[in-house]
Amino acid sequence: MTDDRNVLGGELEPCGTEPRTGFHRTGSCTTGPDDLGSHTVCAVVSNDFLAHQLRAGNDLITPRPEYEFPGLRPGDRWCVVAARWQEAYEAGVAPPVVLAATHERALEVVNLEALREHAVDVPADPSSLL
Repeated sequence: MTDDRNVLGGELEPCGTEPRTGFHRTGSCTTGPDDLGSHTVCAVVSNDFLAHQLRAGNDLITPRPEYEFPGLRPGDRWCVVAARWQEAYEAGVAPPVVLAATHERALEVVNLEALREHAVDVPADPSSLL
């Protein structure tokens, strides 16, 4: 059991294992002092997001085996740097987000409402689940 919490206050759920994501390649968006980029947003990457990141100098498409990075394709779930997700949001190309798998530290950079706008795991009005 982990002490890591998600942006909704619950236990942090896994983000993705095909490919295995996370700063520590555990499949989860866990973070710590060595994760200077804060790889805390569990995103379902899209063509628009990948193209935006490439234009910004962050190539997420090309495999980099030396970093255990397989290269991403649209639909992959990946723990992205919170500031990079925020940049994409401001540019209108933010990818969908899995809130239950997004680490609470993402909230140091990204507004929860912005994340909710792009959530793929909960309805826009969570009270509808009651």
